[in-house]
Amino acid sequence: MGVLVSIVVLAAGLALLMAAADRFVAGASDLAVRLNVPPLVIGALVVGFGTSAPELVVSTMAAAQHEVDLGLGNIVGSNVANLTLVLGTAALIRPIDLPVGTKRRALLCLGTVALFGWLVQGEASRLEGLVLLVVMVLALVAMVRMDADEVASVDAAATGSAAAAWAWTVGSLLATVASAQAVVWAATDIAERAGIADGFVGFSLVALGTSLPELVTVVVAARRDESGIIVGSLLGSNVFNSLAVGAGLFLAGDGVVTDVDMQVRGSVAAILVALVVVVAMRTVGRNRLVRAEGAVLLAMYAAAMVVLATSAGT
Repeated sequence: MGVLVSIVVLAAGLALLMAAADRFVAGASDLAVRLNVPPLVIGALVVGFGTSAPELVVSTMAAAQHEVDLGLGNIVGSNVANLTLVLGTAALIRPIDLPVGTKRRALLCLGTVALFGWLVQGEASRLEGLVLLVVMVLALVAMVRMDADEVASVDAAATGSAAAAWAWTVGSLLATVASAQAVVWAATDIAERAGIADGFVGFSLVALGTSLPELVTVVVAARRDESGIIVGSLLGSNVFNSLAVGAGLFLAGDGVVTDVDMQVRGSVAAILVALVVVVAMRTVGRNRLVRAEGAVLLAMYAAAMVVLATSAGT
């Protein structure tokens, strides 16, 4: 009965986390408009931070509660799921035309995923967290410059009153933190009861849950033949996961990583997936991902899950 309660709490926590994080990003964007933040910066933050807000809160909260392995698994699992499960599903539904700037963003994605994978080996120190924050600022500038036309098209008009915007932003932030707390507790309890590593629970259950919004969005966009727009946001999400969420993990935690398998194999899996996507995007002359490539990406997700599951016992 106990594990059933944990599963229900995990599902409910993830659902609340998605809704609260989405409302928080919308409120923060509205406040940024009122504070005269440049539309380019708002657009980049909405696309990048908006899709990574659940991972950021969950991983930082987990690290603050000395569950660094769970936070690490969430980052690695989200990065792998975005470029295999989510992107592969979109390509299976309909071939994806690659927007302008996609290949450069794919290289940026590979570089940041590799940087996080390198820094997380050994202890995850606060100094490394500061390094990731500095690189995050540089990556944000790069994304704004390479996607200026796309970002500029984001609607940056303020709506409602300033008091309502502040209330929604603060309230949704509190709800996001509370739901993340529930997710961390439930995931940790499930791992302990099932006798599996926290890192694998983060990689599988938690990461899949925090990636559901991207998956649903991609399915809808693919059916409308707009899936190419999603590619940039998925790549951008991995950049934010590796840098912003990684920095939160390093700065909030005690630096101790005990799940060596997730630390090594998980990082290698994320880097390998990003490398495969970069090679595919830079070698296809038609500038599109077809169904066969989507099937390969889905097979890679299944393979990564199997490989990491074989050594997930505690």
